[in-house]
Amino acid sequence: MSEHRQPPFGGHIGKTVAASKPWWPDTRQPPAGAPNILVVLFDDVGFSDFGCYGSPIRTPTIDRLAAEGLRYSGFHTTAMCSTTRAALLTGRNHHSVGVGCLANFDSGYPGYRGKIAREAGTLAEMLRQHGYRNYMVGKWHVTPLTESGATGPFDGWPLGRGFDRFYGFLDAETDQYAPELVSDNTQIDPPGTYESGYHLTSDLVDQSIRFIADHVADRPDLPWLTWLALGACHAPHQAPADIINSYDATFAHGWDVERAQRMARQKAMGLVPEATQMPARNDGVKAWDAHSADEQRVFTRLQAAYAGMLDHADRHLARLIAFLDKAGIRDNTLVIVMSDNGASQEGGPLGFVNAMGPYNFRPEPLPAKLQRIDDIGGPDTHSNFPHGWAMASNTPLRRYKQNTHGGGIRDPFVMSWPKRIKAKGELRHQFVHACDLTPTLLDLIGVAAPAEIAGCPQMPLEGESFARSIDDASAPSKTSAQYFEMFGHRGLWKDGWKAVSFHPSGTPFENDTWELYHLDQDFSEVDDLAAKEPERLEQMTKLWWREAEAHNVLPLDDRFGPRFAENAARFHGARTKFTFHAGMGHVPTDVAPDVRSRSYTIEAHVEIAEGASGVLIAHGDATSGYSLYIKDGFLVHDLNVGGGHELVTSSRKVPAGAQRLGVHVERLLRKEPPAKGARTGVTEYTLTIDGEPAGSMQTQLGFHNFISWSGLDIGRDRGSPVSHYAAPFEFTGRLLQVTVVMHDDQKLDGDGVGNAQMARQ
Repeated sequence: MSEHRQPPFGGHIGKTVAASKPWWPDTRQPPAGAPNILVVLFDDVGFSDFGCYGSPIRTPTIDRLAAEGLRYSGFHTTAMCSTTRAALLTGRNHHSVGVGCLANFDSGYPGYRGKIAREAGTLAEMLRQHGYRNYMVGKWHVTPLTESGATGPFDGWPLGRGFDRFYGFLDAETDQYAPELVSDNTQIDPPGTYESGYHLTSDLVDQSIRFIADHVADRPDLPWLTWLALGACHAPHQAPADIINSYDATFAHGWDVERAQRMARQKAMGLVPEATQMPARNDGVKAWDAHSADEQRVFTRLQAAYAGMLDHADRHLARLIAFLDKAGIRDNTLVIVMSDNGASQEGGPLGFVNAMGPYNFRPEPLPAKLQRIDDIGGPDTHSNFPHGWAMASNTPLRRYKQNTHGGGIRDPFVMSWPKRIKAKGELRHQFVHACDLTPTLLDLIGVAAPAEIAGCPQMPLEGESFARSIDDASAPSKTSAQYFEMFGHRGLWKDGWKAVSFHPSGTPFENDTWELYHLDQDFSEVDDLAAKEPERLEQMTKLWWREAEAHNVLPLDDRFGPRFAENAARFHGARTKFTFHAGMGHVPTDVAPDVRSRSYTIEAHVEIAEGASGVLIAHGDATSGYSLYIKDGFLVHDLNVGGGHELVTSSRKVPAGAQRLGVHVERLLRKEPPAKGARTGVTEYTLTIDGEPAGSMQTQLGFHNFISWSGLDIGRDRGSPVSHYAAPFEFTGRLLQVTVVMHDDQKLDGDGVGNAQMARQ
């Protein structure tokens, strides 16, 4: 029965109440003993980063949950965030449900829509049919970002996919001090600021506690699902300075020593076999001792920011677990803690203090990093650690997030359920995949996946329950093969063996080399048996192609740069004029005017009184963006590229009674962006007051590949300030509307756009 269909009336209707018989449909009741479910999903946390997986990072809450339940050493994801979330939520492979890559674009093929198909119901939609109330908190990222604006459509937002409440963000990342927040279906301001002590992690935990507390008060007889998807530890790595600084000494020995120490702990725990070998450093990672003392100092602090963010998250998770205890519901709450993919390689070989500059050809040399070392993790930084530390996070696995080797797809997984799980602190080594989670939860609850949801016939589940492994450490792994694919990187697991191929972007797929590992005996994928077992490898590669065809993986496409650029062009189409009225809400970046690498004109229609000031239009935040505003009587435009401010101030004060204030941006030199780091030409910014020039400047800086992950505001700058003022710096005159007119001269660097966009995934 569809949840939206009214069942046939079971009573009798006469002419009067006296001659009638009332009837009420049965309310949905959960199976007896159905548990509450708390899923805690970390972002970009590597296999070894929890303390109970070998790390020196302080995670006592997670470690206690592991000691009260189980740790899995063979949990596998899909190598990226959107895709893993789609698999976790639906119990199907990510290409099968239309999220073959990212929610950031639709490639025009069934497996790459960036949105979960209606035929693939989510766990929340399935559980709703059995009386569950469902709460989504934190990162969503399975809705196309071009659908994240005020007009939706909302059918792919959490409330459109079975959740009863939502508090979080829709994009891949957000600033932890000034996040892009949504409550249910509405963009909202954060309830605090960096100056007031606000941090998104604590806010998300507060909201989780509130949703559960409200549930316990209203319907204690019904179970709940709370899906808490933290921003930690996705870049930007942001956490309180005292926590960050406390890790400097911990990591001063560098990534080579750190890897060795972590693997020694893992072996002592029994997490990895004693015979596990340490892989060679990943390509491009130098020995720690080959770096200068200044480099080591910066790299250590960047790693400390990452560790501090995880430590900080664990402290707040402790509050949530303590609330479950206090409310008396911990015993029958199944708690799962995991990560969505391996540690990120988007920090590059040298890491970033603010990645937004380099992705717009504003370099960040070592002296600049040193100068800002104490800012790392703060509100005007977008920090990410270098490859060497990401490699250490994934110990003892090879490569990183995005890749289908172990470092990209093998992740920590902790499960605790005091009432049901008798094992305390035990390990499980079965192969488990993200698409197996929903079938497992349904199995544990004792319900089947529905044949239809809201009148839509459902595709079969593709994952396989691993519930049998909870009580039986020797239970077999899943019986079916499991494929992997991301940006052309490929892999296949079957019966303890793994075939895997690393695909260099832009090279022919037929040139890729397939490797073969007996994963049951070679945890870290170091003994390539391709030459010794060619027949097995051939069978597995042929099976990969069959699986790829069956699950909408084809066509293979490694053009992630052009895909981002094409998606933006397709969304905006031929539109060249945007009109924003005063009082409107926040505009997400992927919906806002795309002013990268082009000429354009902004004009605000106002009524100005003496002393009026404030922001007319602002897009971005302290790390990158632009703002047009009035301050001290003058019209100002700030081009903030990676924290480098290029300001032009009007040559005269804005007179009372002025009606049109604007900036005209003209690209004077239109050259193809060079391959590496150089500037792309000169752009002229001319301020206008009632259509007349009022001051100009020329600069080589500009938004060539990326503006900001923070969106656009009209009449204020609501969060982290783009320019030199205190947010929100609301306009005190009367703002009627702001128009943005795009000129037809855009020339985007597809690869550059892709690299910049991938930095935020």
